[in-house]
Amino acid sequence: MIIGVPRETKDNEYRVALVPAGVEQLRKAGHTVLIEERAGLGTGITDEDYLLAGAEIVGGAAEIYSRSDMIVKVKEPLPPEYPLIRRGQVVFTYFHFAASEELTRAMIETGAVCVAYETIQLPDGSLPLLIPMSEVAGRMAIQEGAKYLERPMEGRGILLAGVPGVPPANVVILGAGIVGWNAAKIAAGMGAKVTLMDVNLERLRYLEDISPGNITTLFSNSYTIREQIRQADLLIGAVLLRGARAPVLVTREMVKTMKSGAVIVDVAVDQGGCIETIHPTTHSNPTYIVDGVVHYGVANMPGAVAGTSTYALTNETLPYVLRLANQGFPTAARTHQPLKAGLNIVEGKVVLREIAELFNLPYVPVDEVLHTG
Repeated sequence: MIIGVPRETKDNEYRVALVPAGVEQLRKAGHTVLIEERAGLGTGITDEDYLLAGAEIVGGAAEIYSRSDMIVKVKEPLPPEYPLIRRGQVVFTYFHFAASEELTRAMIETGAVCVAYETIQLPDGSLPLLIPMSEVAGRMAIQEGAKYLERPMEGRGILLAGVPGVPPANVVILGAGIVGWNAAKIAAGMGAKVTLMDVNLERLRYLEDISPGNITTLFSNSYTIREQIRQADLLIGAVLLRGARAPVLVTREMVKTMKSGAVIVDVAVDQGGCIETIHPTTHSNPTYIVDGVVHYGVANMPGAVAGTSTYALTNETLPYVLRLANQGFPTAARTHQPLKAGLNIVEGKVVLREIAELFNLPYVPVDEVLHTG
């Protein structure tokens, strides 16, 4: 199989979908790997590094798409890439279709096989290709939140840790999954007062047992959210529904009750966001203000720390890339349930129910397109 890795074009996206070690393994398995020139520079990987691993360096995205049986990316295709994608071509990346009807309909039109990192699911319910980036994004949420709390950034001028005689900042985190827990650990380590909220009491019991003393767990409902965000200096949105739009937990009316200069970082923005007033922003223009509250909505946060996140991501994605390359898309999906769960759109048919229902599109069960079941 010919596997193509284009250079990412999303604003300040420095990650790359394959590292030289992955190229070497794919070459050993008999596959051809095309890398767009300079694709790895944001991670510190040169074209020479890829050449030494056995890749072919290609001058532009158009050739990558035209020659490849499978495209491996980090972020969703952008509009200039839509016409380059061919019917039957496998595109393996973070799609987050629930955040964009335009992208969903564009991929239906291409006839491509869209395999989404974020919906691959193991038997225990975990999402292995989301975990590493959720770890990065959760930790970054506090790092960015602390920065935008500074007064020159139009925040409240609050230091997360406080100092002797001055209390620490109040950090409220909605969601106690991978993102939320990583955010809580960093915030607590910086000395903030942390409230970690979730609807899963078993998860809260577990985290209560292992948390430091400055993390308080709290059952999440509209009443407790409303009460907590009034006290928050920094609010982190960390809620995920697999393959679906994030639920809106904080309304515009609630945002109006927050302190002037408070900061919101909504990590769920790439799935629509759990704060009503959030919308996607970019690394080059990351924030805006609504009702005196600073909103940070960067949808590809880990892209800013590619030296960490590229390797964390490709450690997880490479086994799936190898399976798809070695077996081909239909056989790989039929024989490997986690990979089958990653199928969102197959040759013009929406096979993920949540996306079909969200955008009122026809739904086709995945087993029908795979001719199984």
